[in-house]
Amino acid sequence: MNKALVPVNHQASATLVKQAKLFAELPQVLLEKIQRDFQVITWHKGQYISAEILTKQFFVLLDGQVELKKVHPETAREATVDIFYPGDSFDVMVLLDGKPHEVIIAPLNTVRLLSIPIETMRQWIWTYPEVNNQFLPYLAQKMREHEQRATSLVLHDTSTRLSRLILKHIEKINSYNGAPDCEHKQHLVNGLNDETLARMVGSVRQVVNKQLRYWQAQGILDKKRNQLIIKDLQALEQEAHYSDNLANARTLPT
Repeated sequence: MNKALVPVNHQASATLVKQAKLFAELPQVLLEKIQRDFQVITWHKGQYISAEILTKQFFVLLDGQVELKKVHPETAREATVDIFYPGDSFDVMVLLDGKPHEVIIAPLNTVRLLSIPIETMRQWIWTYPEVNNQFLPYLAQKMREHEQRATSLVLHDTSTRLSRLILKHIEKINSYNGAPDCEHKQHLVNGLNDETLARMVGSVRQVVNKQLRYWQAQGILDKKRNQLIIKDLQALEQEAHYSDNLANARTLPT
């Protein structure tokens, strides 16, 4: 039996709202004004969440990870559309065009979110220049991420795509500026099993498992249940084939 959507019975604080990338730089006066429209809710791993909710509510992820995926109606093969991390907002696509987004919403663990009526969010973008000024760069960032993922599927092999995905996951977690107790240890990837990783890189579980076991034998990482511990970050970056002249090249702290 699926677990129900659980509202948390307290008003969202300005501190919580500020954890969203979209609202992090807003003036404190405006934060305190808009906080009254947010609710805090919880989703659990394995819970069924109808995609219809995306046409009604706009979400900011506070804790955990949420996967959006699609399934081929005949082969049942699954592909990841996006992964959201603490601080991320969704669904930007529905916010822009108002059309249903036929996806499966899959919490990868217990997640906590800020929820706001999507019409209210649209109104804020038009009403408050400060919100609009934060929204446009965030939208551009998401478009670049999708562009990079699409080109990576065509231009790179599985090992390159997988190493870049792991590096991106580490970067997302380490760049999160929310509550201290929501931070993760550096170079630790939690909650992504082989099947999820395969969907995210456009491969199959067996291929991803073989690559991870190879890296484990090479001492690059340690693999446990739904957990990757990166032991040699430099070696993983070499597997990703990033070069200094690439726009998406990165250097992670060690």
